[in-house]
Amino acid sequence: QVQLIESGGGLVQAGGSLRLSCAASGLTFTTYGMGWFRQAPGKEREFVAAIHWSGGSTYYTDSVKGRFTISRDNAKNTVALQMNSLKPEDTAVYYCAANPRGYYGNLRARYDYWGQGTQVTVSS
Repeated sequence: QVQLIESGGGLVQAGGSLRLSCAASGLTFTTYGMGWFRQAPGKEREFVAAIHWSGGSTYYTDSVKGRFTISRDNAKNTVALQMNSLKPEDTAVYYCAANPRGYYGNLRARYDYWGQGTQVTVSS
C-alpha cells in the first residue's frame, strides 16, 4: 500500500531554516503529483506547496513564496520542502500528500494519500 513518511520537523528560532522530507513507497512515484499542507492548532489544514510529477512546475501559497522551496527526487521517491526565514506563524504540523492522477494544486480533497505529519515549531 501507499506510504508517505515525513521527517525533518523540529524547533527553530524565527529567521531560521528547516528542511522537511517525505519518503514515498508503494506507488509509481513518477505519476504522482505531490503536495505539502500544514495544520496549526485550532485551524483548518491548509495548502503550502505542490510539485508536478516531473518536478518541472511548482505552486505555492502566497504566504510562503520566496521563503519555501519544494523539490522532488524521482530516483529516490522523495519530496522535500526547504523552509527559510521561518516565522512563528509557520508553526504547524506539516503533511505530505500524493495524488495518483498527477494533480498538484491546492485542493486538499484531490489528494488521495497522506503522511502522518511532522511538527514544526518556530519560536519568536
